[in-house]
Amino acid sequence: MLPAAARLTRSQDFGLAIRRGRRAGRSRLVLHVLQPEAPRADCGTTPIRDSEEPARVGFVVSKAVGNAVVRHRVTRQLRHLVRQRLDRLPAGTLAVVRALPPAAPATSAELGRDLDAALRKLRLSAPADGPC
Repeated sequence: MLPAAARLTRSQDFGLAIRRGRRAGRSRLVLHVLQPEAPRADCGTTPIRDSEEPARVGFVVSKAVGNAVVRHRVTRQLRHLVRQRLDRLPAGTLAVVRALPPAAPATSAELGRDLDAALRKLRLSAPADGPC
């Protein structure tokens, strides 16, 4: 279970992360991330949200994934995997993990690999190596 402070619960926050955040798609899931500061062209940053809040994560598992039993199993697997990786997200980050239909038969290891690949693509697994 995620700590209460790390849960994304408001639909406005889900929408904000999905519309304004960056995304990384994989075969079984899509990760949407809105960081508290957005990079600018001059290598500075622009504040988007309050970075004093902890990182918060939400999950979207539609009926396309399967029946209620399957959807809840996928949600539990993803919640457990995200809890282990929560420290990789900077404070103030909003993240939404959207499960795709191939997530239903996937093992936790496969979902974990997809989640790690998405975090790497968004440069959240290690410090960003950029020109600035």
